[in-house]
Amino acid sequence: MQLKITRSGPRTYLQIVQAYRDTETGRPKQRHIASLGRLDQLAEKDLDSLINGLLKVTNRPTLDELTQGVSSENTTFEPALQLGDVWAIMQIWQQLKLARNIARKARRRRHSIDVEKLVRVMVINRLSDPKSKLGLLRWLEQVYLPGIDRSEITHQNLLRAMDVLLEQKDAIERDLAGTLLPLFETEMEVVFYDITTVRVHGEHEEDDDIRRFGKSKDVDGVERQYAVGVVQTADGFPVTHEVFEGNISETTTVKGIVTKLCERFPIGRLIFVADRAMLSVDNIEELERISLPGGRNVEYILAVPARKYRKMTADLHDIHLRLVEESRKTGVEALHEVAVEPGRRLVVAHSPEIAMRSRRMRAKRLIKALRLGWKLADTLNGQEEGRRYRGRRLSDPGAKIRFSKVLAETKLTRLIKLEVENDIFTWHWDVEELKRELELDGKLVLLTNVKDLSAVELVRRYKDLADIERGFRVLKSQIEIAPVHHRLPDRIRAHTFICFLALVIQRVMRHRVKKNGFPMSPEELLYRLRAVQHHRVRLSTGKQLDGVTTIRPEQQQLFDAIEVEKPTGKRLRNTA
Repeated sequence: MQLKITRSGPRTYLQIVQAYRDTETGRPKQRHIASLGRLDQLAEKDLDSLINGLLKVTNRPTLDELTQGVSSENTTFEPALQLGDVWAIMQIWQQLKLARNIARKARRRRHSIDVEKLVRVMVINRLSDPKSKLGLLRWLEQVYLPGIDRSEITHQNLLRAMDVLLEQKDAIERDLAGTLLPLFETEMEVVFYDITTVRVHGEHEEDDDIRRFGKSKDVDGVERQYAVGVVQTADGFPVTHEVFEGNISETTTVKGIVTKLCERFPIGRLIFVADRAMLSVDNIEELERISLPGGRNVEYILAVPARKYRKMTADLHDIHLRLVEESRKTGVEALHEVAVEPGRRLVVAHSPEIAMRSRRMRAKRLIKALRLGWKLADTLNGQEEGRRYRGRRLSDPGAKIRFSKVLAETKLTRLIKLEVENDIFTWHWDVEELKRELELDGKLVLLTNVKDLSAVELVRRYKDLADIERGFRVLKSQIEIAPVHHRLPDRIRAHTFICFLALVIQRVMRHRVKKNGFPMSPEELLYRLRAVQHHRVRLSTGKQLDGVTTIRPEQQQLFDAIEVEKPTGKRLRNTA
């Protein structure tokens, strides 16, 4: 495009023409686009208006702006808004098709609110700067959310979106697994299951309340809480979760979880891996009775608690000596398989490093307890000899109470026995129990009905279970699932589902940074991306300019590590 001045007699005209090449002759030609009129009749203000219009369309400074100049004195700068981490989370949300799947399911109910975008905001907040629902509204003032209408984000709308989300939980998890598993070339054949407790606030009781007082996994003692069970693939991707009452026995949750897995997902083979807390005779028998759609029975790899292991095999001493001798020769973990009931295998692993660590920790606990015992005995003996001590006089029953409390705290009641029937404060070692404890140090005992995996592979599979425990730590630290302030059971379940979706995104990020060899945790990566911000300025003429922080090479590496495109003005405008 260009301007052309033409003459017709004494008159001069201003035209807009376009240059092109004739396809037949190959010669350059010009095509008339528009006539702007006689040049002598075009007023200066008309030309200025035309030029300003073209400059605005092309997002360039107008004539007035060029004439007046742009300075900080006549320019308004709005607060910079956090963008980089929010953008990264939103892109992974889109890649996992969560936006499409949640929006499609919510659309069928014809809600007046945009459920998917409200849920998206809550999930982003869990990973960026976890807040309560009211705290989230304050967080919105600090971040830039492209494609989201902030006027819709109210406390009431957030709660309504949570209610709708919970109604579609099973379908959303099923769609998510269908997207996630092929994306990372993993099969849901080996699944890991564990359960944790989540602290809650409030004393009010509700109908069908899931908040119960139970033994906490976070602190010693009893807390008001509920329980969350998470199922994870062998590659570390959460696929489903369930919420239970806070005082539920872990062993009672196993059958229901496995049954739901078989009903909801097309699984040809299922090897269920769980911690020692899940082992019970009833669980084993129920697992063995569950059949998959193809007719194959459910398989399992379960850790055996030390006390149950003692009952299952009488030759613990011989196995211990054999494993210790083998590990001394090789310097690595030694394995031994013990014959048990038909169709079941018992695999024993001995790690010299873990055994040494266990003995050091036990020694520290013993020193703490024995120091108190010796101090109490010395005080009692001194009182009998007439020595005076500050404070109340110590009695033998009082010394027993104090010593028994420390033994319980240090978990030494099986090794050091108080002589309760004796009126005098005395204790003795249980030497046989100490020998058994030493033999169990560094031992991992697995019970399984899997036939085609070696003992080495069985132990490796079980050790992968530690990854789900790391996921629980992410839930409680980075995502901050607790403490929960909701009181209605379904709101607690919806809150847990939102945190579960945040955990899925965190695990996807973790998988990508590891795959790409990037030495940084997802939490640290998101923190560093906060430096990428959205900026807005208003010139004295009223013109508004929007932009994104210039992406430095090190920031580009962060986006590349999680396989996300960097934010640009065009991409922000095209984000729905």
